[in-house]
Amino acid sequence: MAFNERLGRVGIWSMGLRADDPARNGEVGEAAAELEELGYGTLWIGGSPSIDQAVPLLASTSRIAVGTSILSIWQHTAAAVAARHAEVNAAYDGRFVLGLGVSHDEIAQKNDHPLANRPYTALKEYLTALDTAPIPVPADQRALAALGPKMLELSRDRALGALPYLVTPEHTAAARATLGPDAVLAPEFKVVLDADLDRARATARDYLRFYLSLTNYTKNFLSLGFTDEDFADGGSNRLLDAVFALGDVEVVRQRTEEFRAAGADHVAVQVVTANNDNANQALPRAEWRALAEALPLAN
Repeated sequence: MAFNERLGRVGIWSMGLRADDPARNGEVGEAAAELEELGYGTLWIGGSPSIDQAVPLLASTSRIAVGTSILSIWQHTAAAVAARHAEVNAAYDGRFVLGLGVSHDEIAQKNDHPLANRPYTALKEYLTALDTAPIPVPADQRALAALGPKMLELSRDRALGALPYLVTPEHTAAARATLGPDAVLAPEFKVVLDADLDRARATARDYLRFYLSLTNYTKNFLSLGFTDEDFADGGSNRLLDAVFALGDVEVVRQRTEEFRAAGADHVAVQVVTANNDNANQALPRAEWRALAEALPLAN
C-alpha cells in the first residue's frame, strides 16, 4: 500500500497522545488501539514530539499510521532522526510517517543553530542530510509543516506532501494549487463539540490566544484576508468561526467535506476542550467516538 493511501481520509491530531511521562504509555497505547478500531487512518502526535514518542502508539496498533506533527529540526540531528526512523519503521511495518518542520521563528531564534535566521535553507539542508544518511528517509515517508508557497513547494518537491496547521478550507485550496495534483495535502483543523456557541467560542478563544503570538500564523491569516483587529483578545468571532468547527458533529462533518472539496487528501482533526492542557490533557475519547460515527472515515 502506498503511504498516501495508508493515511486514510481522516486522522486524529492530539498533543495528549504525546506521552512525555512514560507512565502514560499504557494510557495512550489503549487510546491508540481504540482509535484504530474506530476507523481513523492516522494518529498525529502534536507538540514537537520525538520519534520515540510514536512507539507506544505503534506498539499498541497493527494497521493505523502514526506521524509526528511535527518533529522540530532544531531539536534533533538529521543523522539521529534517519537512524531512528529506519529502526522504527522496520519494527512496525513501515507505518510511521516523519512529519517535520522548522517550528516557529520565536522558537528558532532561541537556539544557536547557524541557520536559525534562515529556516527555509536549514530545512533544505536537513532534507539533504536525510537523503544521504546511511539508511535514508525516503521522500514518500516524510511530510513537511508548510503554510506559505516556498515551504509548500518544498513539500511537493522533497517530501510526500504538506501538513498545514491551523488553516481554513480557503488556505487548502490555495495550497493545492501550489502543490499540484500529486503531493499529499493533509491540513489540521480544530473542533469544539459544544452546542452552546458562546461557550464554544470561549473555549476556542482560550486555545487560539497562544498561536496569535506567533508570527507565522498571523502572517498566514493576514494573507487569507484577516486583519490585525481579528487577532485582539484571543481572536474575533470571524476568525474563530473560520479556523474552528464549533457545534455538533454535523458541523464537523460539513467542515471536513469543505476541506476535502478544497483539495485535502486527508484531514487531521484536533478536538479542543475546556480543560485543554497540552500533553497533560485528558484524552477526549468520548468526542473521538462521537466523531467516528459522523465522519467519512472509509477511503
